[in-house]
Amino acid sequence: MRIRSRWFRAGEARSAAEIAGAAAVIAWRVAQDAVKTVRAAGFAIDAGPQYLAFVEEFMAFMVVGGDRIAHARGDAAWRVEFTTAMARRAGEILADNEADLLGTDSREAIRRRFVATVNARAAECADYGWTAAGPDYGLLRYLGHRIAGVMSAGEASHAIAQVIECEAPAAAETLRRGMAGLLGEAPRRRAKGEHVVGGE
Repeated sequence: MRIRSRWFRAGEARSAAEIAGAAAVIAWRVAQDAVKTVRAAGFAIDAGPQYLAFVEEFMAFMVVGGDRIAHARGDAAWRVEFTTAMARRAGEILADNEADLLGTDSREAIRRRFVATVNARAAECADYGWTAAGPDYGLLRYLGHRIAGVMSAGEASHAIAQVIECEAPAAAETLRRGMAGLLGEAPRRRAKGEHVVGGE
């Protein structure tokens, strides 16, 4: 999927919170895209609590991934600020949509629940690796089982394979590209008509 991961004003220094806010939007878009592709693969996901439970698990996976990418930068204080802000903003996005769709809990209660979910998933996945190449198999499998838990009993085992083989790797790659762009680590694309002049 295509995402926007470049700042309008290139070259300006961005705070951890600003980068986290943009990463949270990427997490939301990736989660929505995962729902679409899983449905296209023949799985039934109702537009209600099941949809939101699926999205919440995927967004929590993305925040855990964002934290691992932040950790690789080697700045502990920046990582804490970034991950805290990403979890909070992702929770706000989820809360806005869940409150509008279901209207059962307050936005603040939903946001707090999401942050608690992220904390739980981070603790449960602490022994799994996430390198520059992406998450290791254990983490993909973990997400597969979390998603299976929100699917119908007849689709649960097939959903695990779908997540491991397709959805989780695609999500992780989108997050990697997005974070690289937000952090200014991705190669700049040439503008239309721009030429590269070689020389010795």
